[in-house]
Amino acid sequence: MNIVYLGIVLAKNVFQLCGLNQAGKPLYTKRVDRKILLQTVANIPACLIGIEASTGAFYWQREFEKRGHKVKVISPQYVKPFVRGQKNDGNDALAIAKALMQPTMKFVPPKSPEQQDIQALHRARQRIVNHRTATVYQIRGLLLDRGIPMGISVTRARRAIPLILEDAENGLSARMRRTIAELYDLFLDLERRIGFFDKEIDTVFKQSEACQRIAKVKGIGPKTATAVIAAIGKGTEFKNGRHFAAWLGLVPRQHSSGDRQVLMNMTKKGDKHLLTLLIHGARAVVRVATNNNDGYLNQWVNQLKERRGFNKTTVAVANKNARIIWSILHNETEYRPAVI
Repeated sequence: MNIVYLGIVLAKNVFQLCGLNQAGKPLYTKRVDRKILLQTVANIPACLIGIEASTGAFYWQREFEKRGHKVKVISPQYVKPFVRGQKNDGNDALAIAKALMQPTMKFVPPKSPEQQDIQALHRARQRIVNHRTATVYQIRGLLLDRGIPMGISVTRARRAIPLILEDAENGLSARMRRTIAELYDLFLDLERRIGFFDKEIDTVFKQSEACQRIAKVKGIGPKTATAVIAAIGKGTEFKNGRHFAAWLGLVPRQHSSGDRQVLMNMTKKGDKHLLTLLIHGARAVVRVATNNNDGYLNQWVNQLKERRGFNKTTVAVANKNARIIWSILHNETEYRPAVI
C-alpha cells in the first residue's frame, strides 16, 4: 500500500481517512474511533497528511508529525471545490486528499501550544470587550426610553452612569434605577476582566523579544505584536512580506478580464482579529502624521493622503507595516526606520 496523500476528516469521536497514491487514485478508506486514531496513523507509512482547519486541528497536526508524517492544515474554503457527490465524511476525506495534491494550494500556518495560548488570550478578551459594548448599548437604550441621553462610548458611559443613578430628579423609577445599577455592576465586572487579560498580554509582550522588536514599528503596540506572534510565529509559511499582506487581506480585490483591469476594496482574508488591530494602528499613524510632517514616514503618509484619501492611506500603511513585520520576524533583524 503506497499511500502518498492522506486526507483525514476530524470530528469529536469518529474520524474518516482516505489515502491516495501519487496519481490521485484512492487506495485506502477507513473509519476509525478516536481511541485508535493515533495508532492507525502510526501504522501507515510516512506520507503527506491533510486536515481541515477546525477545532483541534493544530493538536492533531503535532501528534501526527510525532509519528513521522508531514502534516498540512487546509482552510475549508479551499477544500470545498474538490467535494464530489453528496455531503458525507467519505467524500470530504477524499476532497481533502485531492486538495493536498494541488501544487499551488495555500496552507494555514502551524501553531505551537504557546501560540495557541496567546491566541486564546486575545479571543477571550475580545469576547468580553464585545459583551461590554453590548452592555453599554443596552443601558443607553433603556435610558433613552426614559428621555435620558448618554454618550455611546465606553469612556462616557463610565463617567455618566454613576451621575445618572445619583440624580433623584431625572424621573427614573426605583425599579428602573435598580435595573440600571445591576447592569452597571456587570459593566464594572467586565472592565475588571478585560484588565486581567490586558495584564496577561502585557506579560507575554515583555517576555517576548520578537514582540518587542516588531513593536518598534509605528502603529504596532503590545496587543498587535502578540497577536502577530500568535498568528504566524516567525512567518516561515510566507514567501515574502507581500505574501503575508495578501494573506491578511490588505490587497485590492480584483475583478479583471482581458485588457480590463479593475481593482476594488480590500479582500479582508486571513486573521480578522489581526487585520483589525493592524488597521487600527495604521489609522493612528495617519492621524498623527496629519499634525506632524517631520520624518520620511509622515511625509509619505501625508502625500499619499492628499492623492488617495484617508481610508486608502490607512490600508496602505497597514500593508507597509505587515511587510515590515514579516521582514523583522523572518530575518530576525531590528526595525530601522527610513530617514530622509
